[in-house]
This record gives sequence, C-alpha cells and structure tokens, in this order.
Amino acid sequence: MIAGLRLSASASLIALILLCLAWEGWLAPLRPGGTLLILKAAPLLLPLFGILRGKRYTYQWSSMFILLWFTEGTVRAYSDSGLSAGLAGIEILLSLVFFVSAIFYARFSAKSS
Repeated sequence: MIAGLRLSASASLIALILLCLAWEGWLAPLRPGGTLLILKAAPLLLPLFGILRGKRYTYQWSSMFILLWFTEGTVRAYSDSGLSAGLAGIEILLSLVFFVSAIFYARFSAKSS
C-alpha cells in the first residue's frame, strides 16, 4: 500500500510538471509563442527529490503546497475555454491525486508509538 501511494504521488507530480511545461509552452499558452507562466512548473521541483526518495516530511508539507496548483486549475477551468479549460481539468485531477496520495503516505508511514 505504501509503495503504491509513493508511486502515485511521484507519477502525479512528474505528470503535473510536464503538463505545466507543455500547457504554457505550446499546447495552449495565454499568448502565442508561450508566456512566463511556464515558470509555474519550477516550484514543483522543490518537493520532487524528497517525494522520489520517500521522505515523510516532504510528503507532509507538499500536500499543502500542491493546493496552489489545484486552485489555479480550478480558476482556469471556469475562466478559460477550449483546450485550456481541459488542461485545467487535468491539472485539477493530477493535483488531487498527489494530494490524496501524499496525505495517506504521510499517515501510513508514521512510526507506531
């Protein structure tokens, strides 16, 4: 169970990074040619190595950190249209998968006292 949670958290975080890069780079940027919003993927690199290594503390703080991308996806799903709204829906889904995986990983990997 812990291995599955770790895998789903890692996969969803990597997929979210790739989605942010592709979305703002060439799939549906706000302006043709891309925008500086591509930089929204950079903060996602902060928890990446701790998540890949299974560090419980990283799972704890990044579960709250990821809610920024959930919020951005929610706002853009309602305000954008077309492909951008669909990509926002994927961003919402990936951030929720990460959030749930991270919370349960942190919970189940706690040392019994």
